[in-house]
Formats: sequence, C-alpha cells, structure tokens
Amino acid sequence: MSSRYHDPSESAQPYRDPTPLPDNVPKVQELGATSAPLKSAAFFLGAYCKDYSEDFMLCKAENRDPEHCLKEGRRVTRCAIDLITKMRDSCASEFEQHWQCLEKHNQEYYPCRKPERTLNQCMFEKFGLVKTIPGTLEGKTPIHEVRNPVFTTIQK
Repeated sequence: MSSRYHDPSESAQPYRDPTPLPDNVPKVQELGATSAPLKSAAFFLGAYCKDYSEDFMLCKAENRDPEHCLKEGRRVTRCAIDLITKMRDSCASEFEQHWQCLEKHNQEYYPCRKPERTLNQCMFEKFGLVKTIPGTLEGKTPIHEVRNPVFTTIQK
C-alpha cells in the first residue's frame, strides 16, 4: 500500500473517523449548520445557552485537556441544536432571509440590517430573546438598532 495524497473532493464518501468516542461521553448529533446560519443566530445562542456555555468555559479554565470537558461541550451543542430547531420552526423565513443575506455579503452585518431587524422582532415575539451586544455603552443605541448609520456597504 502506497502513501499518497488523496484529494477529499474526489472521494466518493465523506471521511469518518473510525475511532469511536468512549461510552462515558454522551452522544450528540452534529448541529448541521454552516457559518452563515450560526452567525445569524450567534447572539441568540449566547443568550439562550448562556448557562451551558459558562459551565463549558469554566471547565476549560480548570483543565486544558480536551477530553476533560466533552460532557459540557455536548450540552452546549444540544442547546444550540434546540434553539436552531426552534428558529427553523417558528421564524423560518426571517432566519433564512438573514443568513442568506450574510452568505451573499461576505458574512458582514451592515448590508443585512433590515432582515436582521425582522429576525430580532420574531425572536423576541416567539421566545422573548433580545439581541444584546456585549460591551455596548449604557444609554447608547446599539449598532444594530441605528436607523441611519454613518458607515454603510457602499461609500460615496
């Protein structure tokens, strides 16, 4: 058997790691979302999965061994799957419009503020989740709520 480079794009099947996880690690499905839907849902995921994420980060601070925090990581993934599923069920068109806009515009928020506002409104109405950007100054309008921004996608 010779050792040579195999281009993954030419493979008939996706790569699957043959090494199974140990039985003490809880099984979890993959999230099944690309970068644009994840970026669209990011602030809501932060709010919705805050407790799980904080547990995971505390665990990572305790021990740098990747295996040490697999259970906490699985909990974060399950929480993310739960929210993405709810978003697809309750705010499907708003969610898709926003992440499709992000996909078209190189993952930049500025050109996608209009679909972002409709997604934010739907998420608040259905789940009570509000997009909050950490570090926003008290009393200042958050950037995603500014109606006439100075910086836009096309500069004149």
